[in-house]
Amino acid sequence: MSDLKSHYQKILKELKDNIKDEKERSFVINKFQELSIMFMDIIDRLTYITDIRVKEVEEKQKEVENKITSIQKAVDGIEDDIYEDEETYEFEITCPYCNNDFVADINSDMASEVECPECHNIIELDWNADEEEYDEHNCSHCERDCIKNQALTYAADTKEDTNSDEDINSEDDDEENIDNEEDEDM
Repeated sequence: MSDLKSHYQKILKELKDNIKDEKERSFVINKFQELSIMFMDIIDRLTYITDIRVKEVEEKQKEVENKITSIQKAVDGIEDDIYEDEETYEFEITCPYCNNDFVADINSDMASEVECPECHNIIELDWNADEEEYDEHNCSHCERDCIKNQALTYAADTKEDTNSDEDINSEDDDEENIDNEEDEDM
């Protein structure tokens, strides 16, 4: 700004030095000042309009930043739901060695084993076990009733075998009855 002022003063001085007639010099300086005031007014208007536009852009930028912040929070929430690395899960585990029930805090599905607090044996965790496999395997030492299921399976097999024998015997009886009927008819 000081450069502009010094430059303006320099121009006025040159006008005074080069125009000898007082009336003409006064006229030129007045017109030059009017012209300068017009330019300053235009500059002030442009500055005002620019300030308004800059404020509008700043307000829109704040709105966009708020939207980005809310979207970022949503994305962070989704990431937390998908990649729950920090959360621990409590699982109730029955030790297959000593039948001790205990709760284990496991922080991810990457954990492959846990130590029994009672007998200190290492229990391997199988995260990929099928539920059907779990349902089929039930034994007394892991309290999953597989011996009972085996007993039921054997009993069912025995009944089937018994039924099969009875079916065979009844078929033989049916054949004898048919033969007897044929003999009587003759």
